[in-house]
Order: sequence, then C-alpha cells, then structure tokens
Amino acid sequence: MSRVSTESQDPINPTYAYVGAFVDELQRAGVQNVVICPGSRSTPLAMSFVAQAGMRAWMHVDERSAAYFGLGMAKQLRQPVALLCTSGTAAANFLPALVEARLTHVPLLVLTADRPHELRDNGAPQSIDQNRLYGAYVKWFVEVALPEATNAALRYIRTVAVRAAALTQAIPAGPVHLNFPLREPLTPEPVPDQPLLQAAQRDPVAWQGRPNNAPYVDVRDAPAAAPAATSIAYLVDLVHRVRRGLIIIGPNDDPSLAEPMVRLAQRLGYPILADALSQLRCGSHDQAMVLSSYDAFLRIGSFIESAQPELVLRFGAMPTSKPVLPYLKRYASCPLLVIDEHGGWEEPTQLASELIHADPAALCQGLLNALEQAGGKLSVSQEWITIWQDADRVTQQTVQAAIQGFDELFEGRVFSELAGLLPDDTTLYVGNSMPVRDLDTFFHCIGERIRIMGNRGANGIDGVVSSALGASAGAGQNKPTILVVGDLSFFHDLNGLLAARLHGLNLTIVLINNDGGGIFSFLPQAAYSEHFEQLFGTPTGLDFRLAVQMYGGQYQKVESWEQFRKLVSRGLHTGGLHVIEVPTERASNVKMHRQLWEVVGKALNQQEIATRN
Repeated sequence: MSRVSTESQDPINPTYAYVGAFVDELQRAGVQNVVICPGSRSTPLAMSFVAQAGMRAWMHVDERSAAYFGLGMAKQLRQPVALLCTSGTAAANFLPALVEARLTHVPLLVLTADRPHELRDNGAPQSIDQNRLYGAYVKWFVEVALPEATNAALRYIRTVAVRAAALTQAIPAGPVHLNFPLREPLTPEPVPDQPLLQAAQRDPVAWQGRPNNAPYVDVRDAPAAAPAATSIAYLVDLVHRVRRGLIIIGPNDDPSLAEPMVRLAQRLGYPILADALSQLRCGSHDQAMVLSSYDAFLRIGSFIESAQPELVLRFGAMPTSKPVLPYLKRYASCPLLVIDEHGGWEEPTQLASELIHADPAALCQGLLNALEQAGGKLSVSQEWITIWQDADRVTQQTVQAAIQGFDELFEGRVFSELAGLLPDDTTLYVGNSMPVRDLDTFFHCIGERIRIMGNRGANGIDGVVSSALGASAGAGQNKPTILVVGDLSFFHDLNGLLAARLHGLNLTIVLINNDGGGIFSFLPQAAYSEHFEQLFGTPTGLDFRLAVQMYGGQYQKVESWEQFRKLVSRGLHTGGLHVIEVPTERASNVKMHRQLWEVVGKALNQQEIATRN
C-alpha cells in the first residue's frame, strides 16, 4: 500500500497512491514512529502507516495523551515522531503537547485529516477550521493538496514529506503541521476507470521513490551555529580579566555538552550551578565543579553577601530554582552573558548584557582551544571556588542529616532516596509544580548515567504520564523508566495509563499524594485561609488504586522509606506498570521545607565563623 508497482495491471486507488507515497517518503526521511488515534476521515493515512514495514504504529484512543506520548518518545529518541488524528476537535486536543514541543524544541510531525473544501463552513458534521489551528506553536503549516494519482502530484507529496520531516529537526527543532483534506471513499477500493498505469510507467520515481530507499530530496542537516571567531576572542579577553566567575546551566538535552563544560569550568575556576535537567548532575564526567544544592544555600542572605560574582555565563533557559533570580538581581551590575543555540530570546530576567547565539558545546570547546593557544595561566581564585564548593558540601550534609530525623514521609526525600536507587541508564521523568523543584533541591550528583527529563517549556501539569510512557517506549524494554508526579497531575492524565497496557511498556510511577495542589501552600495565596482550599488546595479525596488496576498496573501505598526502597527496586527490575503512592500532608510538607532552610542557614553561618577563625 505504501508503493505502487509500475508493472502491475491491477486498478489503482488514487487516494492511496498519493497517501502511500507520502508515508513511504516519511520513512525514507527517517521518521520511524507514528502515534495514531482512531477515526474515519484519517483512514487512508492510518492504513498506509500500518502497511509501511519501516515504521512502527502506536495506537492511542485519547488525542491529548497521544500527543504527549509522542512528545516523550521524540525527546527520548531525539528523532521526529508523527502524530495522526481525524478531523474536528480531535485535532484541537493535540494543542497542549504542541505548545510544549515548540517551547522545548521537540521534533513532532502533526498530521490532521480534514473534510474536503466543499464540506467546510456549511454545517457538515465533525468539521472545524483546521487551517493554522495551532497558530504560532508550529514552525510550518501546510494545507496539502487534495489527493491525485498524477506524476506531478506524487512528486509534490514526496517533496512535502521530506521537507516537513527535515524541518521538524532543523534548529530550532519543533512541531510541523500538515492538514490533509480527504474525500470519500476513504477505504482502499481500487478505481478501475482511472488511466493511471501509463503515467506510473513514465515516471517510476514519483510512484515508487528513488532507488535504494533514498529520500526524494536529500536534506543535509545544518549544524548548530558555530561561535564566531570574534565572540571567542572577546570571551578570551574577558575571562583573563575575571577571577570570580560563575556558570549557570538550565535544562539541556545535548549529551555532548557535559565534558567540554566541566573542563571549561575547571580551566576558568568557575563553579557550575547545574539545573537538575541539565544532564550535568549524573554521569562519569568530573563533577568537582558541578553544584547541586544551590537552591537551598542561595536562600541564605549571609551566603549571597559573601559571593559577589564578576561575570556570569548562562547557558540556555533559566534554571528551575527560584532563588537564582534574586541572586542575579542582587548583583544586577555584574555582566551576564547568555549563550543559546536556538536563535530565540531565552532571557526573561531583563538582566543580560549580551546574548550569544551559538552551539553551547562548540562554544565551550572553542573557548578552551583559544585559551590553550593563548598560553599562560588564568588568574583563578581558589578562595572563590572554595566558597561555593564548601556551601554545596555543607548544605548536602546538613539536609541529608535533617531529613533522616523527620517522623513523617517528606516529599523531598523521595529524590535523595532515588539518587541511591536508580541503576545506570535509567530515565527519570519528573512532573511539574513541587516534584521538579524538590528534584532540583534534593537530587545530588551521582556517577550513574541517569537521563532526567521533564516538560519545562510551558511547565504544565497535563500529559506528564503520557510523556513518561512515550519516553519509556523510546528507551526500549531493557532500560528502566521512572516518573515522579503529584496527585493532581496524575489525575489529569489517567487516560495515559492505557498506553502501558496496550503496548506492554515499563514504567514505575512514584505518586506523591498530598491530596491537592501542594505548591500553592508555599505561595502567598496560602495566607488567605478562608478560600484557600476551595480555590487553590483543591483536594479531590481520590483513591487511585482501582484506576491503576483497571489499566493492569500494580499499586502500593508506602508507610516507610524501607518499604519505598523495596518497591522502587522491584518496579525497576520486574517491568510493567507499577504505581507507588507516597502519602504526605501539605501543611507538614511546607513546615519541613522551612525547617530545612533554617538548619542550612545555621550550618553555613557556623561554617563561615569556623573559616574566619
């Protein structure tokens, strides 16, 4: 169905010749996975996809969950994933995941089936305006031509396929939307009256594709922008004049960045404030300059006053940690250079003095090479390095000792426990609101290779379960995946659990259940107790056990950390769907967090006194 033989004398269905050429060309362009939602209008595309031997189809009933599943898979694979749905509101349900994909540069190819033009805007059922449905959240939109089985039409649709697949990956990567108007009949009955075979014989490449499974148009990927020689020369001069520099790195998914960045930090003597999603906290690279406790110690006024920088190099988006911004504002006159490869404006602080659009790994390596060629020693301040490293060490030790003494189950301890439990090559997916913040504070540097992922573009709580299952599908059966998520986010995406049963996926979910929106208890809204629970706390009182069992999962509620460790290890090593509930209480959780900041402040003050003496 994906190709039409130029030698066959059988009748040809024009729609399936056209759509089959499109699907065939996507496979040649490197698209290997498609997430399909059921529907009638999308029948030609769906049947062509499942007939394509070089592509795997993943069925999903819920379009919102399906799109997030594709998002997680595309993140894990670092490859484009196609999404397919029928017409109408089905297409609208893709939007939240596409917003996330656009903001986090994830390659998704969105294919929406549509009514033909004569059935639009006249009351035809299941018809909405799908042209530019996703607005600015896709890189490219095309209303593709109606299917024809002509040589010109097949050349056109193959070209569209290659162009769309390539554009999803072109820097900055992101979603592309193709809208397919399709007329009935939608099933593949042959059409004997069409004089198509002679045309097929005249142009076999248009019908069958280029030889040896080559793409119709070979798109040569453009590399990320290399740093300009003038930028490198400027940085060399700048760092020679600075002794108290700092590197800040936000969420990052480039596996090539860790090594040159840590080597640059060592050469310059600049500590690295590494976001938990930066991929710098885990792995075999040297982590001596990588700090992971700054979310705690940057809350302490005495430390901030003792740590005035002369230069800050920030790579990519802002980190999760909120205390970073007040610290930067405290020293607003300090030069802040933002390095970003996507060519956008990743600078919400309004503090940056310069933006450099360049590949971060290439810039780090280029600066290292230039410093090597320049020769001589940099004026590195060991005192500056020690201030930050001591603060990081004292904070970690203090926090670990303090949380051992809490009688109740403490949400932050989930991540300190996981740091000692996760085997090499695990994917750790983290939900938004409190889980990602506790990850940032309590998950410290470890030597295992742990890929840490989250949906930090729009920071929504929807679709996280599906995203984690998509990441699990991309990782494969032999690599464990674990998700840490709050109860409201889990409730938002219960439909996503179906993918685990349908596709036999492995996912261990740590469900932090504080019966509501835990993050609001940390915000100023908590002071308005009269309406707080109704408007912000939003308790649901749900018992998720039966819902998990309905989807074929195993559900356990823990009462101790020893039980938590056993259940997590069992889930990661036995496979399947496991949900481990950690019950907590919102008010107590806030109290324990604030107690920790107090003991950290006291420990740092004692450390400072001891150092002076």
